[in-house]
Amino acid sequence: MKKYSIKVVPTSHDSIIKFEANYFLTQHISYEFENIEEAKISPLAQQLFHLPFVKQIFIAQNFVAINKYDIVEWADVQREVAAQIEAYLNEGRSVIEAADAAPKKVPVTVYAESTPNPSVQKFVANKKLVLQTLEFKNIDEAINAPLPTALFNFPFVKEVFLDDNYVSITKYERVEWNDISNEIREFLRDYLEQGKDVVDEAYFKNSASTEATSVDNNASPSVMDENLDEVSKQIITIIDEYVKPAVASDGGNIQFQEYDPSTQKVAVILQGACSGCPSSTFTLKNGIENMLKEMLPGKIASVEAING
Repeated sequence: MKKYSIKVVPTSHDSIIKFEANYFLTQHISYEFENIEEAKISPLAQQLFHLPFVKQIFIAQNFVAINKYDIVEWADVQREVAAQIEAYLNEGRSVIEAADAAPKKVPVTVYAESTPNPSVQKFVANKKLVLQTLEFKNIDEAINAPLPTALFNFPFVKEVFLDDNYVSITKYERVEWNDISNEIREFLRDYLEQGKDVVDEAYFKNSASTEATSVDNNASPSVMDENLDEVSKQIITIIDEYVKPAVASDGGNIQFQEYDPSTQKVAVILQGACSGCPSSTFTLKNGIENMLKEMLPGKIASVEAING
């Protein structure tokens, strides 16, 4: 059974706060409710409207956003609201009930971006695709992952990497991006507009598969494996905060593998566009190595970068 957790995320509007879940709440569809009457298709929204300060509710893929009246400050009530949503979800109750509801759909757009790796191109959507990083080296690894499986049916797709709102695709050398980029972009747009699943829930039930091919983007010392030593936790935090955002913009990811206290050596795995990139192994190894040495003086001797 899923164990939901809710994270409070401020927005640019003082009256609106997002309550982000660690699982999808809707099937790539967004709903907006102005009052409790409009929320009859959502038991969760109806419950939240009983809070006197709730003005408007927006339910999207993995979050509930609430616009409040000025009678309270979010600082005084956000923890209680987050706990209420978390408890509701963990009771197994439904977010949206009416299968024939008329949701507010957002048109899907997909655009292509080049990456430093000439074999990899990044395809960015205007909607969230996954809640954690996923990498598929072949079609066998994509069992219960419908979108990667569909992409592997293209003869020129070698590897598929998913993160947040984009797909990074590694191609075989026999084709050029100019010949296939538009085809992939249109396929992705059509696929997502049809509301098809990106990855099935069954995929995540296989814990061995999840551990082998994914890393939690929200990792922090408070939720990391407690068996890790303190230096390893510090390394993961530094990579998450300073390295991942930069490489994600290029369609890649850096995953911590291990730290050996006896040799002070760090091993990281390069994923997506970073994996196999002619320059990334050297550049990222030295960049991460210098950063870790500076931020953890006397604790880091070297960093080994491994292609995922």
